[in-house]
Amino acid sequence: MGGPAPVVADARRAVRTALADLGPGDLVLVACSGGADSTALAAATAFVAPRLGLRAGAVVVDHGLQDGSAEVAATAAARCRDLGLAPVSVRRVVVVTDGGGPEAAARTARYAALAAAADEAGARAVLLGHTLDDQAETVLLGLARGAGARSLAGMAGRRGALRRPFLGLRRADTEAVCRTLGLGWWDDPTNSVPVAAPGTPDAGPAAAPEPGAGAPPLRSRVRGLVVPALVEVLGPGAVPGLARSADLLRDDADLLDELAARLLADALRPAGATPGATDGATDGTTDGTTDGTTDGATAGGTVELEVEPLAAAHAALRRRALRAAAVRAGCPASDLFAVHVDALDALVVGWRGQGPVHLPGDLRGVRACGRLALGPPGSTSRREPAPTPAPTPSAQE
Repeated sequence: MGGPAPVVADARRAVRTALADLGPGDLVLVACSGGADSTALAAATAFVAPRLGLRAGAVVVDHGLQDGSAEVAATAAARCRDLGLAPVSVRRVVVVTDGGGPEAAARTARYAALAAAADEAGARAVLLGHTLDDQAETVLLGLARGAGARSLAGMAGRRGALRRPFLGLRRADTEAVCRTLGLGWWDDPTNSVPVAAPGTPDAGPAAAPEPGAGAPPLRSRVRGLVVPALVEVLGPGAVPGLARSADLLRDDADLLDELAARLLADALRPAGATPGATDGATDGTTDGTTDGTTDGATAGGTVELEVEPLAAAHAALRRRALRAAAVRAGCPASDLFAVHVDALDALVVGWRGQGPVHLPGDLRGVRACGRLALGPPGSTSRREPAPTPAPTPSAQE
């Protein structure tokens, strides 16, 4: 008797690897949208999990952003139940756009719903259906924004409870899995971008829909227009090459983030303490926290850092530490860009008496008394005088 089709075997092998560390009886949930990627993931998980002694269920998130979304969610949930997954739940979320764009808002709502579902069900892991193609698109979007190594590192195969078994598979592979197993799937219409055939006068980026109302999401335009153009010019290895770059950069970014966390822990000081005092020493953790009274944050949310250790550090570590400090103070990470970190860095190594740095979330960064304070307006009002230039000797001296 022959085994499964090679593409089905690959999908099951990827899931088996992702779940290898879980113990008997543990529950894993599949995040299923009804698309080919998550449907193939649901099928592979339904096959693999019981053979590993695991329980497997699914969560379907209905964003409510398209007509008929409730029916799509119900169909996806029914298909998961037919595959043998249990429990299966549908969660409708309210997507609130707060300036970061509808895609970011939907993503935030989706991950919050998945976290809540996992917590309520006691799941050890949540599986996401992102593929190698998704990874390549993420890298391209990061490149276009001028992002740093962490963003260009793309999506991690595992972060917390979230796991992405299919980052080594192509989108064509997941569709092949569904076809082989006789599973239908839902094609999200927002992913459809008309692309002219190569060589025609209106082919390429010029054929892209104008951004604005009714235009497909940015990621969909990258998927339908940019990626095909890259493959046409650079060859079929372009997409795997982008994903491979993400893997290499992730190792580098992980190390730099760890070193930056140590720097931040060293620079953090309890609000109100004398600069240089030792009563703010941390307990050796790398997240910059202490026993709860000396974590560098006041009751109002202000984070205070000593400038000296920051100024002595390498720029790559200092900038990461400053970004982490801003997020700790309350800056929305998705709205914190290089221009903000540059301005904070100037307060450390380019100090000339400049005024407060305005940060996302209506926060301020102010240098005072050898410290950098990050927090709400009013909590960081003191400013350090600009350095006084050394007197120039006169001709009579």
